[in-house]
Amino acid sequence: MAHKILDTCTACGDCIDECPTGAIEEGDPIYKIDPDLCTDCAMCVEVCPTNSIVEAE
Repeated sequence: MAHKILDTCTACGDCIDECPTGAIEEGDPIYKIDPDLCTDCAMCVEVCPTNSIVEAE
C-alpha cells in the first residue's frame, strides 16, 4: 500500500531526498506522493520530522 502526506507537512524536503523512486514531489502547500511510483519502502516515514507520512487507506 502506498503512503500519503498529511496536512501537518512543513515541506522540509527530507522525504524527497530519501525516496529511492522519486515518488515524492512538491505540492502546494505540502508535498505529495505519487501512489503509482510509491513502492511502500517507508524510508520517507523514517525521516519525516513531523510524522506527517502515513500509509494510505
